[in-house]
Amino acid sequence: MPTTTETFLLALLIILTLPYLVWRLCRTDYVAPLVVVQIVGGIVLGPGVLGAAYPAYYQAIFTPEVIGALNGIAWWAVMLFVFVAGIELNLAAAWKDRRETVVTAGLALAVPLVFGALAGAIILRFPGWLGAEGNYYQGVLGIGMACAVTALPILVLLMEKLGIFREVLGQRLLRYASLDDVAIWAVLALILLDLERIARQAAFMIGFAVAAWAIRKAMARMAENDRWYVGLIWLALCGLVSDWAGLHFMVGAFLAGCVLDRQWFTTAKLDAFREVVLLTIMPVFFLSTGLRTSWTSGGIVVFAVAALLLAASVGGKLAGVHLAGRILGWRKGEAGVIGWLLQTKALIMIIFANVLLDKAIITAQTFTALLLMALASTMLTVPIVTPRLKKLT
Repeated sequence: MPTTTETFLLALLIILTLPYLVWRLCRTDYVAPLVVVQIVGGIVLGPGVLGAAYPAYYQAIFTPEVIGALNGIAWWAVMLFVFVAGIELNLAAAWKDRRETVVTAGLALAVPLVFGALAGAIILRFPGWLGAEGNYYQGVLGIGMACAVTALPILVLLMEKLGIFREVLGQRLLRYASLDDVAIWAVLALILLDLERIARQAAFMIGFAVAAWAIRKAMARMAENDRWYVGLIWLALCGLVSDWAGLHFMVGAFLAGCVLDRQWFTTAKLDAFREVVLLTIMPVFFLSTGLRTSWTSGGIVVFAVAALLLAASVGGKLAGVHLAGRILGWRKGEAGVIGWLLQTKALIMIIFANVLLDKAIITAQTFTALLLMALASTMLTVPIVTPRLKKLT
C-alpha cells in the first residue's frame, strides 16, 4: 500500500508529464498553448472522465489527502503569479489614463454581460439548466457574468507568449482586466444575494487603502532582499483578507502587487521569479482547476448551448471593446487585438461557474456548456490575435 507521500508524487508525476507530452508531441502550441492542454488534462484526469471510466484508479491516485495538497500548492502558485503581474502594473500610467481604463473596462464587462444574460434568458426557459436553489434572475445574471469574465493569469501568460507583456499594450490590457476581475467577485455577491459579503468587500477596500499606504512607506526604506520577504507576508495577508471578504484570494494577490512600485525590484529578479513560478508550480494550479470539474452531462444539446454562449461571449466582448475604441479614438486594428485578448476565459470562468454549481444556481449540464465555452474561447485567442498583432505593429 503506497504512502500518502508516494501517492502525491505519483499524481505530481502524471500532472507534469502527460500534458507536456501531448503539447510537445502533438505540437498544439499555436491552437492550444501548454496552459490550455494542462487545463484539459485536469478535466480528463478528473472525476468526470478518468473517475467515471476507471473509478478505482482515480480514487487510488487522487485521494482526498492528495487533492488537498495539490490545492494548497495551486492556491499559492497563482497568488505568486498574479502578485508579480500586479507589481508590473504601472499605477502612475493607470491614473494618467484613468478615463480610457474605466471606459474600456466598463464596456468590456457590461456588453458581454448583457449578451450572455440574453443567451442565458433563452437557455433557462428550458428545463434542466437552472439549478434547484437558484431563481431565474440569478441564473441569467450568473450566465451573463460567466460570459463577461476575463482570466487574468491566462491573459498574462498569453501576453508573454506574444511578447507584449511589458509593452504599452500589455500595460493597458493589465489595467482593463484587473478592474474587471474585481468587479466579477462583487457581482457574484449580488448574484448570491449576500449583503454580508458586500459589506465585507466594502470594509476590505477601505482597510486595504490604509494598509497599502503603510506598506508603501515601509517598503521604501528597505533593501530589495527585505522587500521580497516582506512582500510575501503582505501577499499572504491580502489574499487572506480578500478571500474572507468574498473577493477571492486572487484579487487580493493582484492588489497586493499593484501597490508596490515596479522600480523597487530589479527586472532580472522579477523575470527569474516569474519563470520559476510558471515552470515549477503553476502547472499544478492549471491541472488542479481541471480536476475540480465534473463532466456529468453531454450530448448535442450541450454543445449547441456552448456554441450559443461562445457567440454571446466573444461577440459581446468584441462589441464592447470596439465601442470603447470608437469613443476613445483608437487606431485601426487596436480594438480587435484587445477584444480578442480580453475574451480569454478558462481558469477564472471555471472557478466562477464552480461557485454557481456548488450553490445549485446552475445545473451540471449548464456548467459543462460554460466549460466548453471557456476552453473554446481561450483556444481561439492565439491563432486569431497573432496575425492581427503583426498588422498592428
